Amino acid sequence: MFFISSFLHVSVHQVTVFKLLPLYFPSSFPISKIYFNLFFFFSFSFFNFSKPLFSRLCLNRSMDFAKLKRMLCYWIHQIVNILLRLTWHLLHVTIHLFYFAINIANALESHLISKGLLRRYKSLHISKLQYLAIVIESEDCRTSNVIELLQWLADLGVKHVCLYDKEGILKKSKDFILEKFDGATLFQENDVLLDQPLMTLEFASFSDGKEAVAKAANVLFMKYLKSGSTSSYQGEQIFTESQMGEALKTVGGNGPEPDLLLVYGPARCHLGFPAWRIRYTEIQHMGPLKSMKYGSLIKAIYKFTMVQQNYGK
Repeated sequence: MFFISSFLHVSVHQVTVFKLLPLYFPSSFPISKIYFNLFFFFSFSFFNFSKPLFSRLCLNRSMDFAKLKRMLCYWIHQIVNILLRLTWHLLHVTIHLFYFAINIANALESHLISKGLLRRYKSLHISKLQYLAIVIESEDCRTSNVIELLQWLADLGVKHVCLYDKEGILKKSKDFILEKFDGATLFQENDVLLDQPLMTLEFASFSDGKEAVAKAANVLFMKYLKSGSTSSYQGEQIFTESQMGEALKTVGGNGPEPDLLLVYGPARCHLGFPAWRIRYTEIQHMGPLKSMKYGSLIKAIYKFTMVQQNYGK
């Protein structure tokens, strides 16, 4: 049907051409007229027959190009996603391997220190460590581990230790710890940090610091009211650090400032230990209490004794 319609369309044009050809070619050239008629007939026929085929071919090529473009964009997107995921996983694996290597190196060093194979850790200037604070995560408070840790400190010659956990679990178990750990007494606030044969233990929790701050604020507030009762307006009262320290001493919340604070737990912070007591304190993270190592403890104390502290004016 397509060929017949094309042929009929060409015939209409052919009739028009046949009518116009005598105007251009004289009657003395009949053969030329026939040849030209045939030429125009086949030319028009080929043009009209091939025109829709050419249009369809161009349309198919444009459709194929759009499809190819979509497929190319899709595969480029997939390849980029795969490369990004591989890079992300490779980065994670590299970080895990790095920390795994560090843990292996620390464990090996701790083992060598425990065996006494590293000479520089044999001589500890323990006299520089007057007061040691140990902060333990409440969930990791195991009495057996705490007693073992205190025994290690006693062997090293540490005389004054403060045990702190946020929930006060160690404070509730202080009688049991003092009973199981021979050679220790309870630290009193009026005690002087002197070298003595027995180790003194202080037990603290988050409630102690919170209560001390509340009592100190109450003392300062009462003092402010007492000083401002003679006049109707005194202006804004500014409390200095020394005044706050005196107030904390008054309520009994200004214990000794630790020289070194060892944190046992997953968090790298002091877990609510009274901030006014650690102004010049060195803080070191020791990892979980259940994986404590004797060599790591010696290394932490050694690093503290080698640090030179400069106090401001």
